[in-house]
Amino acid sequence: MHITTNSSFPAPIPSTFCNNMPQTSLATLLIVTCFLSTVNNFHHMVAGNVLSNDDLFPLDVRTDHDAITMASSDFGHIVEAIPHGVFHPTSAADIAALISSHSRSRNHSRWRRAGEATQARGQALAPGGVVIDMQSMGRGDRGHRVNVASSGLTLAASSMWIDVLRATLEHGLAPRVWTDYLRITVGGTLSNGGIGGQAYGGTVTCSPAKNSDLFFAALGGLGQFGVITRARIALEPAPKRVRWVRLAYTDVGTFTSDQELLISKRDGESGFDYVEGQVQLNRTLTEGRRSSSFFSPSELDRLANLAVETRSGAIYYIEAAMYYDDDDTVAVVDQKLETLLDGLRFVPGHAFVRDVSYVEFLDRVGREEQKLRSAGAWDVPHPWLNLFVPGSRILDFDAGVFKGVLRDAKPVGLILMYPMNKDRWDGRMTTATPEEDVFYAVGLLRSAVAAGDLERLERENQAVLEFCDRERIGCKQYLPHHAAQDGWKRHFGEKWGRVAALKRKYDPRAILSPGQGIFSAIIAVAGEAGNDSL
Repeated sequence: MHITTNSSFPAPIPSTFCNNMPQTSLATLLIVTCFLSTVNNFHHMVAGNVLSNDDLFPLDVRTDHDAITMASSDFGHIVEAIPHGVFHPTSAADIAALISSHSRSRNHSRWRRAGEATQARGQALAPGGVVIDMQSMGRGDRGHRVNVASSGLTLAASSMWIDVLRATLEHGLAPRVWTDYLRITVGGTLSNGGIGGQAYGGTVTCSPAKNSDLFFAALGGLGQFGVITRARIALEPAPKRVRWVRLAYTDVGTFTSDQELLISKRDGESGFDYVEGQVQLNRTLTEGRRSSSFFSPSELDRLANLAVETRSGAIYYIEAAMYYDDDDTVAVVDQKLETLLDGLRFVPGHAFVRDVSYVEFLDRVGREEQKLRSAGAWDVPHPWLNLFVPGSRILDFDAGVFKGVLRDAKPVGLILMYPMNKDRWDGRMTTATPEEDVFYAVGLLRSAVAAGDLERLERENQAVLEFCDRERIGCKQYLPHHAAQDGWKRHFGEKWGRVAALKRKYDPRAILSPGQGIFSAIIAVAGEAGNDSL
């Protein structure tokens, strides 16, 4: 993985590729991102108070109306900030030059570098600054943004996952794990898990074995330590078909127990290749839109009747997928699926199965996006709230949130809820998770489509957070947003000291991603004074 940093390395380290990135690390970063996954461009930004053309020389920065408008908002459509211009690099060297010119600038203190535009609350915006649109990366290399090597690995610059899919399938290969939404960049996915005599930008190659502190810091590092410009990803033979399954539950205890059973199966054991879960509040079934990319109208009627008959506060779904090849007979696949389902306790008669192509399954969210765009329901405010909830408290969370705070809600959007094994995460990554063997990803992925929706959803999100604090649920925010540094210290917990030390090493002047509000320029002074309580 190549990362452009603001540290004072004497020279760029020779270009080599990260070697055999652990599947656990890659899988972790890809799951975490099905919750942020809804932005077409991954930006990095440089924000300042007042910029002149002399400040940016010799960089080619677009300042036309269209470019400025596109870069003035993020996916959340809640906060807007107008930048000075937009920069389109074609290589890591261009980004290094930008950071280098910034570091030498007489107006250094007025420059800042911000994070990803995948954020929903303005953390990545650059008022008065320069947005670096990473989508232009690779165009200077004859357009070779994705290269599939004979070794079975692929090098991806700032390509979208859909580009990776198309390129690898030509060779009958595919990455081992995927993000739910393919129209975000690889660099954005990976980011969202020393002061010398002269600070300048440089290109650093890192892996679990080489510059490992930077490698793991960048994974989930919220853009704090560098700009990921290239990544190497492990591949495996690509399957051809998918049995796509949704299983309905009315009891949350049974639902979570079955989910945890499924994720307890390790690599090589017979099981599903993909497991997630959803929560559908009763009002969304009985009063919501009567269409679905998965369920037929008659199936939706059955689910609505189930909610009414059982008086359950919600219907829960396990969503799972089993991959197979054309060489596998239908009878073998059916037997394998039947064996799996026999061990689960979903509502009898409420197992829904589809057989689709591998590409159709992977791009399922992209198709849903197109439907929402056609209906004018995509470019609207998205006050999303994503949480990691300790497994021991997920039933308390369900009772207090889905059957409490949101009991009478009729949200437009999606609610995700599924468990993950902590031992599949590498503790050296920056991402903060609960300290339990199993924790749940809960995503309130709701949209404001009518007047008053945004304010109501924001109030409900705040009520959810207050409930978690009051009941000491022990949640951690994913794609976190904290108003002050004290909140960030609590968020990172025991990792805070290491995160602060890495910030001093790789971005001592705090020019990367200041919009997150984690650090400020005083980090350099504090670091020289030996103060770790930044």
